[in-house]
Amino acid sequence: MQPITTTDAPAAIGPYSQGIIANGLLFISGQLPIDPATGAFISNDPVDQCRQSLRNIEAIAKAAGADLSKVVKTTVLLKDLGSFAAVNAAYAEFFPNVAPARTTFEAAALPKGALVEIDAIVSL
Repeated sequence: MQPITTTDAPAAIGPYSQGIIANGLLFISGQLPIDPATGAFISNDPVDQCRQSLRNIEAIAKAAGADLSKVVKTTVLLKDLGSFAAVNAAYAEFFPNVAPARTTFEAAALPKGALVEIDAIVSL
């Protein structure tokens, strides 16, 4: 296993890696909508938070030599499933050609009070 770390995505807030390469896949830990430059959420809007979480995933994938076109699976956690349609539209912006397989859940609470958290599996 090989850990992947980049300053272009927020540092892990616990005992985990931003990403791990194993068996030709990159497993990206759940990304909160934290701006790595400020260490804060970019806004309190789930659409903006979705975009930032995906930008963080993109940065980690790039650090491993991949990009979003190689994402094969994501999990999207939403504080409120009522924001699904709006978040879904923002999510689609990042996958214009082939959307990865995905699971979406409503979560009672997310770390740091986030409205969105997204993880990913990337083919290398």
